Amino acid sequence: MTPSRSVPVTERPCPASRGLDARSVAGILRLMNREDARAVRAVGRALPRVAAAVRLLLCVLGRGGRCLFAGAGTSGRLAAMEAAECPPTFSTPPGQFAALIAGGPGALQRSVEGAEDDAAAGARQVRDARVGRRDLVVGITAGGAAPWVRGVLAETRRRGAATVLVTAVPRSPLAPLADVMVPLVTGPEVLAGSTRLKAGTATKLALNMLTTAAMARIGKVHDNLMVDVRPTNAKLRARAERIVAAIAEVPPAAARRHLAAAGWDVKVAALAAARGLAPAAARAALRRARGRLRPLL
Repeated sequence: MTPSRSVPVTERPCPASRGLDARSVAGILRLMNREDARAVRAVGRALPRVAAAVRLLLCVLGRGGRCLFAGAGTSGRLAAMEAAECPPTFSTPPGQFAALIAGGPGALQRSVEGAEDDAAAGARQVRDARVGRRDLVVGITAGGAAPWVRGVLAETRRRGAATVLVTAVPRSPLAPLADVMVPLVTGPEVLAGSTRLKAGTATKLALNMLTTAAMARIGKVHDNLMVDVRPTNAKLRARAERIVAAIAEVPPAAARRHLAAAGWDVKVAALAAARGLAPAAARAALRRARGRLRPLL
């Protein structure tokens, strides 16, 4: 049976996966692997839109605003993941990146699928988060029409903040509510309607790009190194030592001494080691350079 054009592409059966339950394990995995490659290609096609979203985020961060990711179900859990990863990876200030999820924090661990249909609740969460003109809200909805996300974006626009829409359909009724729409058209899912698959993968890739590119441009990355990492455990302390050693071209033991003297601030330690500065002088130089290592090395 041919699906109606009114059915979102994310809900349509995938012709390539017919008879899925009758295939061998190896056959299912090969099929999924082939289909997953479509997610990467979909993001590639959307790169100009992702770039526009990055530029918008840079403007927001430049004026001291926040970035809030918002979604329902899988999209909400992806939103929460992206927001949670920014502080340890880039030492972002508390609250600079945050997430709104339909159904509230409890929906992170237990499905609250009915919450997706409550547009008023989406608007209420935006008000509770005190979204203002300096902020950016990234609405995420694979099918492009979730009422909760519509409520989020409509209230965000009403409050004068910037908006981005990330979706897995080529056209969305929510597009007029977005300053930038990022269409990640991955096609029907191997398991029809299960957008935690290709659509979710493409969304995660695009969100990775959005935050990483923005952080690189504002100086929280040097070369390809995570210089604003928070060394809060043994693995991250070892990473910090490798970063300082690589940037300053010093032995690991010297890197460790500089890190200890700098209170385990990687950029301060790297600059102090590379230029023979005291930690206080390195910290002051970085403050004048707005946290950017490159012009100081």
